[in-house]
Amino acid sequence: MTQSAGIRLRNATAQERPAQVVGAINAYCAMLAERVGFKALYLSGAGVANASFGLPDLGITALDNVLEDARRITAATDLPLLVDADTGFGSAFNIARTVKEMIRAGVAGVHIEDQVQAKRCGHRPGKAIVPKDEMVDRIKAAVDARTDPAFVIMARTDALAVEGFEAAVERAVGCREAGADMIFPEAMTELAQYRRFADAVGVPILANITEFGKTPLFTTQELRDAGVGLALYPLSAFRAMSKAAEAVYAAIRRDGTQAKVVATMQTRAELYDVLDYHSYEQKLDRLFAASKPEET
Repeated sequence: MTQSAGIRLRNATAQERPAQVVGAINAYCAMLAERVGFKALYLSGAGVANASFGLPDLGITALDNVLEDARRITAATDLPLLVDADTGFGSAFNIARTVKEMIRAGVAGVHIEDQVQAKRCGHRPGKAIVPKDEMVDRIKAAVDARTDPAFVIMARTDALAVEGFEAAVERAVGCREAGADMIFPEAMTELAQYRRFADAVGVPILANITEFGKTPLFTTQELRDAGVGLALYPLSAFRAMSKAAEAVYAAIRRDGTQAKVVATMQTRAELYDVLDYHSYEQKLDRLFAASKPEET
């Protein structure tokens, strides 16, 4: 029997400390990440908003928008996919629907946060969070809705920037007691904070190692020593891809040709190799060879 996606994510977390979870904004990026050896993937809410809709990460996109991108990724790879579910996309019944639909889409787990519905990027100022009890209720609703007991419910708290460290730990402990399998303390600034979180909650914690944010770019060894269970790189490839695409567009516009930037591109042969393109052509040849009229 095939393991559920949730079990695969739990296994990845157990086998590699910290488990490196890399962001993939689409199915092809997921295939590239698998190709170089990553064992778990991530779909960022910001990635869906930015890449699929050209919108900022301000809670503008909806559940079905995220599900569409998630389905494309889970169809392209068996690597477990952790998905950013923002605040759960609504009240208790909406959160339940989110969990059930994510499981149907082949997702391994979601993280749900304690920001208000009109949320902001976790590394931006001006965040507002709901009361602790409301956040705990979000996790209770998510846990209760699971149709696969191995599906991972991760609780994210943005409380550090709003109420301070001790309040963030208190919220995390409350979420764990409500059934959260893992904890995501957002925008930590020191390794010692991760260690204190890990000691307090007793379940795997995730460090968001995003560029240009509040958290330094700690190494996996530093995170391991601090007790971190998962290291997240949500948009690293997307940022690099976007910078490269802009440079290519600029060169074509400026020079009237792409000749000067061809060396920066993935070749057609490399693309075909990732996609296993030639096996598709060979399949067509086998399927339809018998239907071709014989030459006389």
